[in-house]
Amino acid sequence: MKITILTLFPEMFAPLKESILGRAQNAGKIEICVVNIRDYAQNKHLKCDDYPFGGGAGMVMTPQPVGSAIEAADPCHTARRIYLSPKGETLNQSKVFKLLEYEHILLLCGHYEGVDQRVLDMYIDEEISIGDYVLTGGELPAMVLCDCVARYVDGVISAGSLTDESFASGVLEYPQYTRPAVYKGVAVPEVLLNGDHKKIDEWRAEQSKKLTKSRRPDLIKGE
Repeated sequence: MKITILTLFPEMFAPLKESILGRAQNAGKIEICVVNIRDYAQNKHLKCDDYPFGGGAGMVMTPQPVGSAIEAADPCHTARRIYLSPKGETLNQSKVFKLLEYEHILLLCGHYEGVDQRVLDMYIDEEISIGDYVLTGGELPAMVLCDCVARYVDGVISAGSLTDESFASGVLEYPQYTRPAVYKGVAVPEVLLNGDHKKIDEWRAEQSKKLTKSRRPDLIKGE
């Protein structure tokens, strides 16, 4: 899978070169390309924003640099083009799995008060939000979406590690424990130490159900 990120602040994406995503890129499992929108500005000062028509606070990203960057990054419109916006559909696990169907995803990061609407109407396929709050720009949401999707690309993470995660089966993940067996007087649940995998699976399923009912009852059908 290829993920192209269009931004005014490419230096913010350095973390994507680290840890699991960094190793996945080095192994050729995924390709993450960060594009500086300013490189496509057709003015001597590389200006990419201006005051909004009709007045109002803040600045709006101008259409030319953004449109030109999109055309250069995806000239044949083969990518799924996404604008990260608080007005978009909320990102969830179901949406992540749908995005995995695309070989190329293009993520547009807005900044300031957003992007000229004409660019969104002409070039963008959908808008996605990572939650009901407003950030200073689309860079952090783009990283979240990139991480969510990339980890499900074949070979990035072992299949076994993805099976029992929160939301994978509609419930939250059960508690996890590791060594030592006793920490500051608190012991690991005995069921996890007895080697009876049937009982361990039953305990984990029950814990997942309890956590989900307590913290996210909206995930349990019929409640």
